[in-house]
Amino acid sequence: MWIRNCWYVAGFSEDVERKILARTFLNQAVILWRTSGGKVVAMEDRCPHRLVPLSIGQLVDDQVQCGYHGLRFGADGACSHVPGQDTLPRACQVKLFPVAERHALVWIWLGAADLADEKLIPDVHWMSSPGWTASKGYHHIEADYRLVNDNLLDLSHETYVHKETIGNGAVADSPVVATIDEGRVVRAHREMPNIIPPPFFAMMLNAPGRINRWQIAIHMPPGINMTEAGFHSVGTDRAKALMIRPLHLLTPETEHSTHYFWGTCRNFNHDDSVLTERIREGTAHTFDQDKHLLEIQDRALRAQGMPNIPQSAVKVDVGPVQGRRLLAALIEREQADPHAVAPTGTLAVDGKVTMPPAA
Repeated sequence: MWIRNCWYVAGFSEDVERKILARTFLNQAVILWRTSGGKVVAMEDRCPHRLVPLSIGQLVDDQVQCGYHGLRFGADGACSHVPGQDTLPRACQVKLFPVAERHALVWIWLGAADLADEKLIPDVHWMSSPGWTASKGYHHIEADYRLVNDNLLDLSHETYVHKETIGNGAVADSPVVATIDEGRVVRAHREMPNIIPPPFFAMMLNAPGRINRWQIAIHMPPGINMTEAGFHSVGTDRAKALMIRPLHLLTPETEHSTHYFWGTCRNFNHDDSVLTERIREGTAHTFDQDKHLLEIQDRALRAQGMPNIPQSAVKVDVGPVQGRRLLAALIEREQADPHAVAPTGTLAVDGKVTMPPAA
């Protein structure tokens, strides 16, 4: 079901403060907190004394104090204080998980700790790099993360689910071309020339008339996704198109729930705070619609014993099917070799704006 030897997003950097943040990843209960020096710590949410969750306690200086008997644990996981006694039990230790901060995100490694190389953190630099402005948000989705991946690799649903924001008939009617890049990244590419702009794109372009639009759904297992979209008024230079790169960063919580961290990154009008908020609101509304549909789908699949999907494949399934196959192969590889790590890299070609030829 899951790849463990890889980096998952645990939260935005601003989520982790000088207090305990409890979250579950891959069925593992974790607490996150920040030391007075700014270091992020990730611990198992379990006191080794009587196994109650440490999340019911509190942060005291740079120690987590259990809310049951007051034992304290430092950033190294070792017990630092036991009320009523001077000696500290050596075996009283809380499990730590490797963590790192990059691209304005906190990343956690839930597999073999000795394999946690920060060089393997996926390149999603658009969340924080110069030349890009991100409108960020979070959704908790009560659905299998693989269904969310499927949804992001088959964007034909925009025509029917997101008519108020990013979709119209052009999306579903435009052919999709899917490729796999070096056994690491799935790309599903659509060209939509000379179309009426959906409301979200009309708002961002702020110009009348029809547009040329292209869209590439990009997926790197287990849950790193990006929708690269370019758009410009018909009759203008494609090389000067506006670009948005919505990042969809999925971390499984349980078999049927997912943390969905997202950021719609743009390469234009960086100082327009009103536009930043309008994009955030529009993106949140769009993903509310996805959440509603995916939770219905997950409940229906559970009622049917979680059958394989699609039961009857159509052309638009090419991206999700390739994504599932790649994910399954990587899970199988890790199960066969516990030291195997998931491949990583950048989602865009050479880290630059992708400019495929016009259709």
